[in-house]
Amino acid sequence: MHWRAIIRLFGILLVLYSLNFLPSIGVAYYYGDGQEGIFYISFLLTLTAGALLWLPNWHAHQELSVRDGFLVVTLFWALLGVVGALPFMIGLHWSLTDAVFESISGFTTTGATVIASGIDQLPPSIQYHRQQLNFLGGMGIVVLAVAVLPMLGVGGMQLYRAETSGVTKNEKLTPRIAETARSLWLVYFALTAACALAFWAAGMSLFDAIGHSYAAVGTGGFSTHDASFGHWNSPLIDGIGIFFMLAGGANFAVHFLVWQRRSLWPLLRDSEVRAFGLIFLVSSLFVAATLALTGTYDNGWQALRHGAFQVASILTSTGFTTAVFADWPLYLPLVLVTLSFIGGCAGSTAGGIKVVRIQLLGKLGLRQLFLLAHPQAISHIKLGRRTVSDQIMFSVWGFYVLYISSTLLLTIAMMGAGLDFVSAFGAVQATINLCGPGLGKVAVTYAEVNDTVKWLGSFAMLLGRLEIFTLLILFLPAYWRH
Repeated sequence: MHWRAIIRLFGILLVLYSLNFLPSIGVAYYYGDGQEGIFYISFLLTLTAGALLWLPNWHAHQELSVRDGFLVVTLFWALLGVVGALPFMIGLHWSLTDAVFESISGFTTTGATVIASGIDQLPPSIQYHRQQLNFLGGMGIVVLAVAVLPMLGVGGMQLYRAETSGVTKNEKLTPRIAETARSLWLVYFALTAACALAFWAAGMSLFDAIGHSYAAVGTGGFSTHDASFGHWNSPLIDGIGIFFMLAGGANFAVHFLVWQRRSLWPLLRDSEVRAFGLIFLVSSLFVAATLALTGTYDNGWQALRHGAFQVASILTSTGFTTAVFADWPLYLPLVLVTLSFIGGCAGSTAGGIKVVRIQLLGKLGLRQLFLLAHPQAISHIKLGRRTVSDQIMFSVWGFYVLYISSTLLLTIAMMGAGLDFVSAFGAVQATINLCGPGLGKVAVTYAEVNDTVKWLGSFAMLLGRLEIFTLLILFLPAYWRH
């Protein structure tokens, strides 16, 4: 392990992150909410900590190995949870547990909150800080740093491999990793800006439009209102939210190709995006039909509106709400929980197992059935026109086993911490899938659960955000052997 290079990198990343407190300082001055001091303190503490790590090791320019990359990404995401919690602890006087949970929830784009009520009454600068956590976590702050680090003499490919998700994570859109990261952020920023303008034009205030664009494209789910999207009760705003949540849940590599070629053909041609759209469409109609038949809403239009919104929100692991889906009748809560496990596309800001993995697992099951009927046949698994290698299939199967095993073990741990089965499973489903709303006691907020549950939830959020392997590999003894 290149420890001095790793410490130097932590210092650089902390110095860079300290700059993200500056917009909140500007918001505090603009609205006169008196919170600028807490952001000055947070800025100085983070900047000083980064400088103390960086300067003594400024000459440590070793290239990071793949092992180093896993450690840096995991520890830095955990460190971000503490740094992002500073304004909550200093300004709102929250406990360390609550502040870190809220911060990690923001950075991992989970959207789970410890606030029981009163989000509307928070100082605007604190509200902005919460929304900005979703924005930064959406594409991954490490990818943002990779776009800058080459200029500082730090190689970035190892970080990019550890940070990005999906079976195609070693493919690059452009020849240099810094160009790739900048390209992804350019698309991400453009979608966010378009979303903000659309929300503003539809009737949101500019402040709300910017904040909710951060959370919609970043599929983060934080809102500046307790009622989330129910605050506006606007079909137009709900429709815009659906569109940009789905955009955030699609593969950003495909968005990049659409941008580059000025054509929607890459979206239509991509098999994962097509499957993602089909899942959304079928699930929305199924949920809406159930809501209409059970008389949950007054008419079919209302059922379709709320059903489609919640399906988009849960499928993309955003967590915005127009209704508490845990209170919906019959099998609907389970249907939506299942969608949260599917998640969005690989290479998106969404959580979950990812559509492409579900596709490959389904194809693997069908191939095994085919081989049982025709033992001598030779069968290959294809995704689109590509044959998928056995190495990728082993990786996908291993990911799935670890994902489900982690879910079960964390559910047992949550029950051991005092939750009933429904609440424990709902808490794990909501955190490991980066979804936010759960079931039972955590259907709306995590304010009523104990600290042990919150720390387990924080671990689950990091586990889901870092795609299982990146975090769990640190618990493998072989990882630490030379």
